[in-house]
Amino acid sequence: MEWWRIAGVAMMSTMGTGLAQDTGEIRLPPPETAGGMSLMQALQARHSTREFAGRALPPQELSNLLWAANGVNRPQSGQRTAPTAHDWREIDVYVTTADGAYRYDPPSHALIKVADGDLRPLAGVQDFVATVPVNLVYVADLERMSGAGAEDKAFYSATDAGFIAQNVYLYCASAGLAAVVRGLIDRDALGAALGLKKHQRIILAQSVGYPAGTR
Repeated sequence: MEWWRIAGVAMMSTMGTGLAQDTGEIRLPPPETAGGMSLMQALQARHSTREFAGRALPPQELSNLLWAANGVNRPQSGQRTAPTAHDWREIDVYVTTADGAYRYDPPSHALIKVADGDLRPLAGVQDFVATVPVNLVYVADLERMSGAGAEDKAFYSATDAGFIAQNVYLYCASAGLAAVVRGLIDRDALGAALGLKKHQRIILAQSVGYPAGTR
């Protein structure tokens, strides 16, 4: 078997998972939706940290993390683990790692490649951002927010991104991962590197990895 370091995780070439090299798509393994801490224990353990180990997240961990963030939990309707005003589903989760940048596609539970190279230094200003295994970037597509004025678009997109960030915090607490959400970002530079359009707006970023000192 061959191993790649793709999207900040060690991806193994097997049937049904790994890299679809013709499309730049990573088909993630199905999320594990059983086990973990109770909700009250996860709330007790939830905290921000800015110190991370350097090792990558394995495919299953990344799969669980992204599903918890904003995955499809009701397949018949396509609705998500995080609420969204008017069911706009306007927030996209981007993943920046040492190997490239990807957009998470909840319906297919896959990562779609959007950029080559290491964009992590653009995902924040703190030193750890450039070396943490995964930076999640929450991007609002304002064109999906039909009928909303500028003020409502700003308010609801920020609120919906916050729901996703809290899902990530609680998953990380339950799974023994470290995380911190951040608002200080060079949005113009990162947006250009991700190929975002004028109607797409970076709301927040969130760094995720193993706690410092773990192996």
